[in-house]
Amino acid sequence: MSTGTSGRIAAALIPAAMAFATPALAADSIHGDWITQDRDAIVKISKCGTTVCGRIYKYLVTPPDGAGQKDINNPDKKMRNRTLLGMAILTGFTPDGKIWRGKVYDPKSGKSYRSEVSLNSANSLKMKGCVAFFCQAQNWTRAK
Repeated sequence: MSTGTSGRIAAALIPAAMAFATPALAADSIHGDWITQDRDAIVKISKCGTTVCGRIYKYLVTPPDGAGQKDINNPDKKMRNRTLLGMAILTGFTPDGKIWRGKVYDPKSGKSYRSEVSLNSANSLKMKGCVAFFCQAQNWTRAK
């Protein structure tokens, strides 16, 4: 094969390689800063070890006990002294097609739920918390 032919083949393979890379990039699209449905906080979703998690990154509405609000509703008394700001409320998320599955912790109730996260659009995230067959969904908006 001449150098010109191999160059044309390589040039033809680049778009094909990029097409295979696109799903991996799409899977990462839940990463970023998200405003909760109640518009009271921003949750930063990012890689945490081998999974993805979401941490309370910023308060938009100051909690009743101020910015240093503790996890006072946690059923485990040993956990009640941890500060909510910076705490992971989405944990163990892994991709399952277009859905990410893991757990969500609700600091207002102190309960954890099986959870699914998916994109409605580039700037809208659907976050579901489920107990058995009953699920409650929220729409979060990408922070700009």
